[in-house]
Amino acid sequence: MFSGSITALITPFAKNGQIDDASFQRFVEWQIGQGSNGLVPSGSTGESATLSHDEHERVIRLCVEATAGRVPVIAGTGSNSTSEAISLTKAAQACGADAALIVMPYYNKPSQEGLYQHYKAIHDSVGIPIIIYNIPGRSVVDMSVETMARLAKLPRIVGVKDATADLTRPTRTRHAIGPDFCQLSGEDPTIAAFLAQGGHGCISVTANVAPAICTALQAAWRSGNLTEMARLRDLLVPLNSALFVEVNPVPVKYAVSLLGFCDPNLRLPLIEASPETRVTVEAAMRFAGILN
Repeated sequence: MFSGSITALITPFAKNGQIDDASFQRFVEWQIGQGSNGLVPSGSTGESATLSHDEHERVIRLCVEATAGRVPVIAGTGSNSTSEAISLTKAAQACGADAALIVMPYYNKPSQEGLYQHYKAIHDSVGIPIIIYNIPGRSVVDMSVETMARLAKLPRIVGVKDATADLTRPTRTRHAIGPDFCQLSGEDPTIAAFLAQGGHGCISVTANVAPAICTALQAAWRSGNLTEMARLRDLLVPLNSALFVEVNPVPVKYAVSLLGFCDPNLRLPLIEASPETRVTVEAAMRFAGILN
């Protein structure tokens, strides 16, 4: 079971646009030192849409190497092409990833049966656990609880990253599948409510910037310290909002640059944060005690 605060990692780029290997591995080491319960390389926050296949594999390999088994590595390997998703997931498995996070096939708009067959084909081709990434805001399609329950009968479909922002979904999923199906939030602002509704953790954008706070919030929930969880939840409110005033990962890339781990460079068609966004992000980081 994957649980707790799992960071959806940024991918640092050097000024020449190439992946900054050293900065990435230094950032991974910091994340582990701050207590993160798992790491997701090459996901949406890692700008996977602009990585070549070789770069995609390289980022996963760098993460696995730096992590050295200390926390789980859940590699982002999704695509709207089933064959491409299979290829990326096989590569992640060969790199030593502990699991794969596979986003819903975007743009194609498959039916529920098409979604089932997509994930089943990937499942049948690899030997590592698979987490479904349900994010209708980016992929347009939304997997039904019924389709997810069908997929959960396959032994390596172990959970979901739920970015629907529908807080009835965790309880309905738990009712349909059972408590052992891993439910991870993909929405930082609603994580406390998601946990209360039966969730197990969060694959978090905010944890790029505030990993210790995000981990402490999860630990407070698990220990039953609701007063501390509420304090940490409230501390993160401005940051959770600030990191999404522009499309992810534009604000978080700037925030991580303020911590000294990378330049705020992104790959087109994304561009660096606006001056207004920078002011908002800096203020939120100060409120959380991350910047002096």
